[in-house]
Amino acid sequence: MNHCLFCKIASGEIPSEKIYEDENVLAFLDIQPRSPGHTMIIPKNHAANLSELPDSAIGPFFSSVKKVTDMLKKALTPDGFTLGMNYGAAAGQEVQHMHFHIMPRWFTDGGGPIQRVVSNTPDERLEEMAEKIRGAGQQQ
Repeated sequence: MNHCLFCKIASGEIPSEKIYEDENVLAFLDIQPRSPGHTMIIPKNHAANLSELPDSAIGPFFSSVKKVTDMLKKALTPDGFTLGMNYGAAAGQEVQHMHFHIMPRWFTDGGGPIQRVVSNTPDERLEEMAEKIRGAGQQQ
């Protein structure tokens, strides 16, 4: 995709501070870091989101997430990590190329847990929600 920012980074057309690369992924420091070592990992082949990533690429992608997290842990000795992905515009995905954030965390960084990002409790009972989701899985 010639218009995709992350495809241009993956091809080397746009420079980045690469910290890890293999045949499937590229990991580089976020240009607007939320913490020291805030890293983005992208698949080299364009996929807008996790659903578009081929099943065969999911295992290698997340193995790389683990490897880079371990590198950051060794290099920066944080107290923990926030790991995550924004999927779709409503979730804050700004670049339509799948990317995964690894944010080293410290007890003193003022951040909170990922589950506090959203405050939109469901009106349905959990049993009803679970039944709806299980039904969607059976239709695939």
